[in-house]
Amino acid sequence: YFSLRVVPSKRVLSTLVEPQVLYLLLDIVPTQRVISGRRSTAPMNLTLVLDRSTSMRGARLDKVKVAAHHIIDQLSPQDVLAVVSFSDRADVLIPATSVTDKISLRSTVSIMRAEGGTEIYHGLAAGVAECRKHLAPRMVNHVILLTDGRTFGDEERCLALARKAAEDGIGISAMGIGEEWNDEFLDALAAATGGSSAYINTPRAVLQFLDERVRSLGDAFAERLQLTIAPDADVLLESAFRLNPHPQPLDVEWQPIPLGTLEKNRSIRVLVQLQMPPSSKAGFRSVVRLDVTGDVLIADRPQYKVISDIAIELAHEPSPEQPPTAILDALGKLTLYRMQQKAERALTNGLPLEAARQLENLATRLFAAGQDELAHKAIHEARRVSRTQVFSQEGRKSLKFHTRQLLALPAPGNDTP
Repeated sequence: YFSLRVVPSKRVLSTLVEPQVLYLLLDIVPTQRVISGRRSTAPMNLTLVLDRSTSMRGARLDKVKVAAHHIIDQLSPQDVLAVVSFSDRADVLIPATSVTDKISLRSTVSIMRAEGGTEIYHGLAAGVAECRKHLAPRMVNHVILLTDGRTFGDEERCLALARKAAEDGIGISAMGIGEEWNDEFLDALAAATGGSSAYINTPRAVLQFLDERVRSLGDAFAERLQLTIAPDADVLLESAFRLNPHPQPLDVEWQPIPLGTLEKNRSIRVLVQLQMPPSSKAGFRSVVRLDVTGDVLIADRPQYKVISDIAIELAHEPSPEQPPTAILDALGKLTLYRMQQKAERALTNGLPLEAARQLENLATRLFAAGQDELAHKAIHEARRVSRTQVFSQEGRKSLKFHTRQLLALPAPGNDTP
């Protein structure tokens, strides 16, 4: 039903006296012959958890209502929808129900009013509870959280709830609007379930982001994909990053690693970084076992599994070998994302000049990549950091999420993700 293709950064490694890095590019690809003649969209069990705190008053909440109306219009009677609004308490506006009376559902969404503070746990807990009412392996079970503020004192409870939701087969995607929300928290929340997190910088972008996320869920071929990375005892798993779709750092401390939805027309691509031990003997050796499991919705095949055992050759004097273009392209784009992270860490450690230097280097690389608008933003933030020793919230989030989104762009000369 789906295959796992693995490309190493090198086929032959040197027998060095120091550790060396090995990258693996993983592509999880749906089998196209299974798709033909099947249902065009997967049935959804969807819950919207919408922030209605005081800071959402005005254009933000108005655009959220329009986006919710649009999603209601796109759903079918086979889909289930729930809507929860929250501030410092949660209200279930629409209990989980089949999408049949769309006029009534839209009218209910329209009564939301902005008031109170932001406590995400109440809204998220109510949303997950609604999603559980119609939990089914044949459906896409997903919660979409939209907020514009930082939650107070309940982040760990939210993360524990997300991990439990993932065990039950529920994904969570999180979208932050404006500049005041905690992006690290929303990243962790999404990563715990295989969902995605996104930055919405204007109210009018709410519709675009929500619509794109719901459409990608509707394109599900398989759901609840999980990746287990089991390296040999002397091999260190350093990091993993989902490149496509919805670029997202993955938490390798929790295994299996949730990957979310495998869509019908695009693969899931993951870059894994391993550290190989020093002083290995020449010859072939095993490196890692990769295990991908998921529920194939389109064929009603739960817990379908693909396993790949990866081995590598070591030689005293291997022939010169360039890493594959796809890996070089991914590493180049990942470097841009990590450069803004290095700038942020430098500023946190009280090194504003180092932070500014990293941002200037990032701008140079962005200009070379043809990302002029983002490069100018990096220059602006470098000057700001030099002058005030702080990032602007808008600039920091914009650089973080937009450099990350570059990872989803196809490599030059390649029209497919």
